[in-house]
Amino acid sequence: MTVSEIFETMDYGEAPESAAEALAWLVDQGDRFGHFIDGAFTQPGDGFDSRNPATGEVLATLTQGTQADVDAAVAAARKAQPRWEKLGGPGRARYLYALARLLQKHSRLFAVLETMDNGKPIRESRDIDIPLAQRHFYFHAGMAQLMEEELPDRRALGVCGQIIPWNFPLLMLAWKIAPALAMGNTVVLKPAEYTSLTALLFADICRQASLPKGVVNFVTGDGSVGEMIVAADVDKIAFTGSTAVGRRIREATAGSGKALTLELGGKSPYIVFDDADLDSAVEGLVDAIWFNQGQVCCAGSRLLVHEPVADAFHAKLRARMDKLRLGSPLDKSIDVGAIVDPVQHAAISALVDANTAGETHVAAVDMPVEGCFYPPTLITGLNPADTLMQEEIFGPVLVSCTFRTPSEAVSLANNTRYGLAASVWSENINLALDMAPKLAAGIVWVNGTNMMDAAAGFGGVRESGFGREGGWEGLAGYTRPKERTRKLRQPVANTGDGAPADPLDRTAKLYIGGKQARPDSGYSRAVWSRGGALLGHASCANRKDVRNAAEAANAAASWSKTTGHLRAQILYFLAENLSARRTEFARRLDEMQGGKTGAAEVDAAVSRLFTYAAWADKFDGQVHGVPMRGVALAMREPVGVIGALCSAEAPLLGLISCMAPAMAMGNRVILSASEPFPLAATDFIQVLETSDVPAGVVNILTGAHADAAETMAGHLDINAVWSFGAAEFSAITERASVGNLKRTWVNNGMARDWMGPAGQGREFLDAATEVKNVWIPYGE
Repeated sequence: MTVSEIFETMDYGEAPESAAEALAWLVDQGDRFGHFIDGAFTQPGDGFDSRNPATGEVLATLTQGTQADVDAAVAAARKAQPRWEKLGGPGRARYLYALARLLQKHSRLFAVLETMDNGKPIRESRDIDIPLAQRHFYFHAGMAQLMEEELPDRRALGVCGQIIPWNFPLLMLAWKIAPALAMGNTVVLKPAEYTSLTALLFADICRQASLPKGVVNFVTGDGSVGEMIVAADVDKIAFTGSTAVGRRIREATAGSGKALTLELGGKSPYIVFDDADLDSAVEGLVDAIWFNQGQVCCAGSRLLVHEPVADAFHAKLRARMDKLRLGSPLDKSIDVGAIVDPVQHAAISALVDANTAGETHVAAVDMPVEGCFYPPTLITGLNPADTLMQEEIFGPVLVSCTFRTPSEAVSLANNTRYGLAASVWSENINLALDMAPKLAAGIVWVNGTNMMDAAAGFGGVRESGFGREGGWEGLAGYTRPKERTRKLRQPVANTGDGAPADPLDRTAKLYIGGKQARPDSGYSRAVWSRGGALLGHASCANRKDVRNAAEAANAAASWSKTTGHLRAQILYFLAENLSARRTEFARRLDEMQGGKTGAAEVDAAVSRLFTYAAWADKFDGQVHGVPMRGVALAMREPVGVIGALCSAEAPLLGLISCMAPAMAMGNRVILSASEPFPLAATDFIQVLETSDVPAGVVNILTGAHADAAETMAGHLDINAVWSFGAAEFSAITERASVGNLKRTWVNNGMARDWMGPAGQGREFLDAATEVKNVWIPYGE
């Protein structure tokens, strides 16, 4: 044979990984497991089998959690938490380092057990999942060490309930547990029903590390155990899973005061331009969609190809698909393993079988005769509205359509309710970096895919959830401010029957789209001074006024593209114009509220405007130190349209404390003014009109918060809602937000010192921005 013939006929031989050590560990445990609570395994109870999806073999029997099990785990975590937090960051760091080292020591055992339990190829478990899990514990050990110095004003939340999926069992565990423990929290975690074994092995190394009892607790079982944890006496819920379940959790936790982060589904675009290295893009696509059998929330499952190269690219892709190898996940030479369970296999099959559009190519591969396998599949020629272009398949199925221009590519990419990840392939770095900010996604990869690291936050926007995991930004979800809080005492409106303070009619209008507008309701209400004099009338906004304000705010989207320098100038101008009317505003505040604090509130409002003008061009992102030849840019982007129920306690300062940081970061706002004292807000309209604020950037509504809260929270074109009003509006806001899973920031009935440090700062700037991580590899 010639050399060329040898190369053309070479094939991969079988390279099996031994399962002996993993099976021996299971035997040592009796092949039956209880829960891990308060530092020890409970006695096994009634349960269910954990099977190897590649063979159907029963690996172990697990215990179905009960309410008593969840209660015991939460009680153990609650008891352990104060001492764990008091241990201090350096003390906690030592345990996290020990866990990281033990993960390294037992890395092969974890990799083999993960592959047997989940069905993913051993090379993925060995080379990606386990090393990245180790990295998270090392990274967050460092975060614990630095907490007291770098986060001096933050403290632990308390007990965290965590629920993880079956696609990355150990890695998701590390993403959840490492930051929680680093910040001083204790955890109760429910591993996925299908894939609990590596969590139980991790429990074993927690004992080896002498981790204090109760700091980490595991309760196994089906979805009902997750529901019990959500309803339990915990301080936070961290969930990774489907968008449908995420909605139910958001609704269940509404008004409870529990912190919540959701990392949900995706339908991520994979965009290939005509100048891309097509062969590299094909290889990247193999990793994007057939990595872990496509059972990845950020899988590049929606291929968008530039029309001039679509035929050539699809031909290369089909040829590459036909060379993929399916087989035993323990074979180090295979590319695609087994689907996690027959239930998931049936769900994939049902979606594909129901499709009648486009052209389907099933990879010409040898299929295993037993086990839960699904062939790599490509469906081309679909329309953007087709079901498979919109719905998450969560399997090895790629769908595709074409585009002609970069703007059309952006439009197609964003034509989804999700917003988790995106990939852009182009040799023109200018084009790629022009695309990245325009894509509605929490993470964008340039000429790459599935690049992740503990230093760079991961998470989505839209219906892909909220919150970040990893990086500095990920710690926000596991900490809270240290300052003491008090119960909110909601002031009530004054009443009276005195003569008008001004003989002229003073019926204040709403402010929508840069114009004063009459309310749709046609009604207004009297506003009285503390002494009973009639100060004027304020309009009563209703849901149609909220709708009009949302339309005006969305029409002002260009504000988000302006420079921080420009936004700073306008905020400075607002501050100057408000300062010029200091006496007038102070008098109005004193008339409405009584007392003589008006001047101090106006001065604080002016100072706050100056503060956020200063921050407008200085609240930067970061360049993360990720282990790659390239950079991961954490870009601060505006949330979009923010609705706010402003504080009644500080009628002017509360309004400006919501408006100014949102404006500074490029957002547009809809402000529902102080309900009992609205005239400070309506007077401020005149300042807005004389300060070059573009129409629609600031919209002010007056009237009952009850008429605005649910409408704002439920409106699909409002991206976030802040609620600093009465306690009941926290629950209303969170519950109504499930429609588009918008971000919410609520007070849960606790007061905020608007005159002090708690009324301003990074907490507001964080709430006004989303972090998008853009990964840019470089080099030939």
